[in-house]
Amino acid sequence: MEEKVETKRCLVLGGAGFMGSHLVELLVAEGVPVRVFDLPGCADRRLAGLAGKIEVVEGDFQGAAAVAAAVSGCEAVFHLIGTTVPATANRDPLFDLETNVAATVRLLEACIQAGVKRVVFSSSGGTVYGDAQQVPIPETHATEPQSAYGITKLAVEKYLALFERMHGLNYTVLRISNAYGPRGRVDGRQGVIGAFLKAVKHGQAITLWGEDAMVRDYVYVEDVARAFRAALRQQSPHRVVNIGTGVGTSLRELIALMERVTGRRVTVRQEPGGPPGVRANVLDASRAREHLGWQPTTTLEAGLRKTWEWIQAAEV
Repeated sequence: MEEKVETKRCLVLGGAGFMGSHLVELLVAEGVPVRVFDLPGCADRRLAGLAGKIEVVEGDFQGAAAVAAAVSGCEAVFHLIGTTVPATANRDPLFDLETNVAATVRLLEACIQAGVKRVVFSSSGGTVYGDAQQVPIPETHATEPQSAYGITKLAVEKYLALFERMHGLNYTVLRISNAYGPRGRVDGRQGVIGAFLKAVKHGQAITLWGEDAMVRDYVYVEDVARAFRAALRQQSPHRVVNIGTGVGTSLRELIALMERVTGRRVTVRQEPGGPPGVRANVLDASRAREHLGWQPTTTLEAGLRKTWEWIQAAEV
């Protein structure tokens, strides 16, 4: 059943970020009034083409007053802000906890005060499950995150459930697999596709650490943006929904596909060791299809071509 919140003002926290900027573009294209909250200057760089079409509120997610001001007057909130990535969260778990979990609790309190009807949260299907006992992984799979990043995401999910029970705040959690595409990170701190394609652009070798049999579910960022839109538009009895393709790709397969897309030969350097990690993470997205009316439409090859075009044109 569709809800009317879609015609009201939506707040996109982290709207100038990787996934957030694509979501903002989609919402604006559909005529949804959008307010973006992000750090000073970020919207000027990422959303310059939407000047005059969106409202921008600048501030720090740690500032309770700034967040409360951003929430005021909005009926729906997309929460895509994260202060850490998997590579950094373990190094300072207290910072991860304070800047993500505590800050989100303050956000939820502000939502209650402002009369927000729904929150859609960007969680991590790649980290909250831990070692897969079955593949593809359904939402009912045990959650045994192996990193501070995954623990934080899961904690936020639990607080969302608590605020629904206590205050009736409607929410949807999107457990997103490995998102990639234009404007994604290229520094290797989160996601390999941007870093690999940057290396290809500059004729550099790609280093694979330890075993190269790691399998991941790569979902294109514009498909992810549509998933957020679907979560806002439709009412589902399920609060937690996987967003992925259901197709696993190994690093070697990914590199071979990059060679085909770029037309360049990739040099691979194999190194021993490297951090331990989950070997296979592929999400079962049937719940998204059945209850949100969403499914990915961009193949990995097509998504890599679009990302390669962006990499070639960008100053990276």
